[in-house]
Amino acid sequence: MSQILFAEALLNPDAPLPPGLVDPEGLPAPKRFSVYRNNVASSLTRALEAGFPTVRALVGEQFFAAMALVFLRAHPPRSRMLMLYGEEFPAFLAGFPPVAHLGYLPDVARLELAMRESYHAADAAPLPEAEFQRLLGGDIAGLRLILAPALRLLRSDWPVVSIWEAHQPDGSPHPRAGAEAALILRPEFDPHPHRLPVGGAEFIGGLLAGQTLGESLDLAGPETDLAAVLGLLILGRAIIGVSE
Repeated sequence: MSQILFAEALLNPDAPLPPGLVDPEGLPAPKRFSVYRNNVASSLTRALEAGFPTVRALVGEQFFAAMALVFLRAHPPRSRMLMLYGEEFPAFLAGFPPVAHLGYLPDVARLELAMRESYHAADAAPLPEAEFQRLLGGDIAGLRLILAPALRLLRSDWPVVSIWEAHQPDGSPHPRAGAEAALILRPEFDPHPHRLPVGGAEFIGGLLAGQTLGESLDLAGPETDLAAVLGLLILGRAIIGVSE
């Protein structure tokens, strides 16, 4: 039996029964295959629900389940690890006509995908506070910060952090309007998105690109609250080294 034909039939309920698929008596087994097909679709849908809970809350349970079926038929899993399934989901949402009026939805999915990537990123010990304080006592403009593998940066034209916060158990029911940049940090076990102040995304972007502190601050501009951004990095245990 062709693996390609089997996979296509597995994700497409309109596809014919794969050739050669029979029961123990040698007879065609459409009912058994339908049960298996439904189980696969249910497992992939649950994986998407677990990976994108805010998106699910925004569109509703029934709509999300129907949308998930469309997605999984177009994007079958490429890994055996279902916890990683859905990498293409944000781009899918950006091109899915029924949610075109929800312009923020793809970026909310990007935020949740970035949080999942952060969760599974490698561990790294933060730079000892005493060492960081020693460095701050000198000329820091030429220093380059080495940031934790779990750190993620997301810039959006939408209030993605506020939308995410509004769908947490203790979140505000009224997200603020306007563009937001999210800094995702994982100080211990679970990642958390933080809303960056003005210039914060440019500053962090510079650091991620290998720029010095001085160069990154130039990118961010004079209005940047450097203390606030560095405070987030320190509290988030995201600075793991320094180079000159």
